[in-house]
Amino acid sequence: MKSYSSIVLTARRRVLLVFLLLTGGGLLPACSPTRLLLPGQNLLYKIKLEGVKQANADRLQTLYQQKPNNRFPIPKLAIYQLGQYFYKPDELQRKLQEERTRYDSLIRQAGRDSVTVGKLLIKRERHTRRHQLVLSEGNALMRLGEPPVVYDSTLTERTTEQLSTFLKSQGFFRSSVTARDAVQDRRVTVTYQVTENQPFHYTQLDFDIPDSAVAKVVLENQKLALIHKGDQYSEEAIGLERARLENLLKNAGYFDFRQQYITLEADTSFEPGTVRLRTLIANPAPGERHHIYTIRHVNFLTDAGTNRFGVKRDTVVRDSIFFLAYKHRISSKVLNQRVEVRPGSIYSLNNTQTTQRQLADLDMFRFNTVSYQKVAGDSVNGLHRLDAVVNASPLKKYQETTELGGTVVVNLPGPFTNFRLKVRNVFGGAEVLELGLRAGLEGQIRLGQTAEPGSRIPTAYATQLGANASLILPQFLVPWRTNRFLTRYNPKTRISTSFTYVDRPEYTRTNLEGSYDYIWQRSAYQQYVLTLQNISLVNTSRLDSAYRVALEKLANNGALLRSFGRLLVPSANATSYYNSNDFNQTRDARSFRATAEVGGLGRRLYTRPDATAETTIGGVLVLDYARFNADFRRYHKLTPQTYFVWRLNGGLAHALTPTRFTGENGTTTSYIIPYDKYFFAGGGTSLRAWRPRRLGPGSHTSVVTTNGVVQLDSRGKPIQDENVEQPGELLLEGSAEYRFPLYDYLDGALFTDFGNVWSLQKNDPRPGAQFDPGRFYKEFAVSSGIGFRFDFTFLIIRLDIATKIYDPTAIDGDKWAINRFAIWRNKNKPWQNTPTLNVGIGYPF
Repeated sequence: MKSYSSIVLTARRRVLLVFLLLTGGGLLPACSPTRLLLPGQNLLYKIKLEGVKQANADRLQTLYQQKPNNRFPIPKLAIYQLGQYFYKPDELQRKLQEERTRYDSLIRQAGRDSVTVGKLLIKRERHTRRHQLVLSEGNALMRLGEPPVVYDSTLTERTTEQLSTFLKSQGFFRSSVTARDAVQDRRVTVTYQVTENQPFHYTQLDFDIPDSAVAKVVLENQKLALIHKGDQYSEEAIGLERARLENLLKNAGYFDFRQQYITLEADTSFEPGTVRLRTLIANPAPGERHHIYTIRHVNFLTDAGTNRFGVKRDTVVRDSIFFLAYKHRISSKVLNQRVEVRPGSIYSLNNTQTTQRQLADLDMFRFNTVSYQKVAGDSVNGLHRLDAVVNASPLKKYQETTELGGTVVVNLPGPFTNFRLKVRNVFGGAEVLELGLRAGLEGQIRLGQTAEPGSRIPTAYATQLGANASLILPQFLVPWRTNRFLTRYNPKTRISTSFTYVDRPEYTRTNLEGSYDYIWQRSAYQQYVLTLQNISLVNTSRLDSAYRVALEKLANNGALLRSFGRLLVPSANATSYYNSNDFNQTRDARSFRATAEVGGLGRRLYTRPDATAETTIGGVLVLDYARFNADFRRYHKLTPQTYFVWRLNGGLAHALTPTRFTGENGTTTSYIIPYDKYFFAGGGTSLRAWRPRRLGPGSHTSVVTTNGVVQLDSRGKPIQDENVEQPGELLLEGSAEYRFPLYDYLDGALFTDFGNVWSLQKNDPRPGAQFDPGRFYKEFAVSSGIGFRFDFTFLIIRLDIATKIYDPTAIDGDKWAINRFAIWRNKNKPWQNTPTLNVGIGYPF
């Protein structure tokens, strides 16, 4: 039998071998990165930037006209060389010619059969295009990698000019940039030496605005200016200030105003290191002034793009706005609340954009525009008026979405499907009805059963079925009349219900839920949700005997077991969600979600103890609790296609009052909460090396037992049981991920996850499960891995391969899981740490 140290050594060697294959495999055919260079060519190997102390070094590096081959996280030149090793252009050219000859022959044989000829032409084009792509750009490996970057000194000179220009645009008027290159073994290292000197700052801000009305608007809003005395000179800031002044004046009614009227002149001749900035706003022409425009009429076409020849649109007037349509399907009252462009008001760009956004938020129209036309004849009368036209093209009333997919867990394939139906304008008031059905299967290991060495692991399917329905109203549904001012916050009322059926090896459970929500937005990035009432009726119709025994052994005389009975969970919650990113996460952005929830508040006022001394309504147990969860995410955009992303997630849940119940050991009290309100760690969006909900709590180690006897592995150590969900009342976890492009629609990721859950029960019988401020930081589990993302723009499919690094819940001596690493699972060695594959849709965070 091998010693434990030799096992660890073998595992480490396997890790090293995998690393070499992933990162250096391309070096096997030829070790030299200069192998593909022609005589007289050198490889651009490295670029250094020196002397930058005050300027933005990252932005300077984006100006490089030539960059070395990317070596992190994968050596792309080495991969290109590996692909070039298998690249046979002569053979490809021969195959291309054979394909063309074969299809030309088939086309001749098809004669005058135009359908067959058309199909053959399409096939010929598809096949030849594929061969031509390989001939022109290389095989798949070559396209995944990068050809060698041949050093070009003229591009270095151009880069020097670009760096110098940028520095001067940032106020470093006395800066200089020089470049030198050094060649060793046909590898070039370019060094850009920057001498910044002191940047120039604004010491005086002057205005030259001959139009007194325009000057008044500008000076009254100077507190919003983007340039201040003492700021460092920046052409970028000057450009933003010009845009701000243009929007400011457009919002003040100056419909014809354009940015070209604005000039910002910088004078550096007064004192060294100082800038006097003068803002000039010219008149349209000598002797003319800028004019403020007012709105005369507003026409709203709710079916723009629809034509019925010979039929005139019907007109409905509400608050002096003309609503035109062949058939008025959407209430003019609802639409009127969304229009900020009002007759008699002055023109405002902000009101125009707000109207478009509020109409888009209704989810009733494919597009909407607001256009303006000057009133004919006004120039003669000295008037300045506009007629506004709102054009809105309706969306389809019914929209159906179907998703199909599959997973493979414990060697069992599990299909899933989601069906969603959206019905717009259900009652004529821009309401949205959403219906959904979902079904799925997932492999699960049977609880309480352990496979003997060499035998098959006992498995079964877990089934999940669900249905939901929600009605969304485009306003707050309250017993009093709401102010039209609230419309700019896109208020919505959502009334929803759902039913979920879960059949797992451990239990069969149903959940009937209903909620009443208010939703509104403070801005395009900030959303709030207030759930006045959420009521869940939970019922567990079947509980596996082995799982029942496991629950009875947990905290407080089996208190957790009570959350698997019949429960009524009334609750209210509030959520604040800020997200400045887009769907595909392509921005430098932040995201923060905070949710506070209270359930069963004041239950003693509407419940009464039954014969078992439990707080119930009609025999259904009611639990009270408070729950808080906060999730912060930061997206750092390093380059146009690379990102560093990190996330911190934490939560706390606890009962408000103790619950009395009767167990095998008599009547006791315990602070218990509904099972669905506990926190869990592990899974595709948590710590990815652990199965969902299986990590923790704390450093507690669960072991496999049979008839009360602890099962031992071939080393004589207890076998760790990782097949039981581990609920906790405190969650602390985080992730860091580096995302980078690989090829076309394929992106890669390197990630690390850390975290755990803990119990807050003082008498929890699970050793190490309780949260201890003196040791909790030692109980963070850690996992790392590599991921692949197939980015199809409208859909992102994610594959993450993760392995455990540190497992605080493992058997003593096995906590450093990386020492137990193995690529393939060996049933005779249950202690081995094998990678976990997670398949999902969208990014993990």
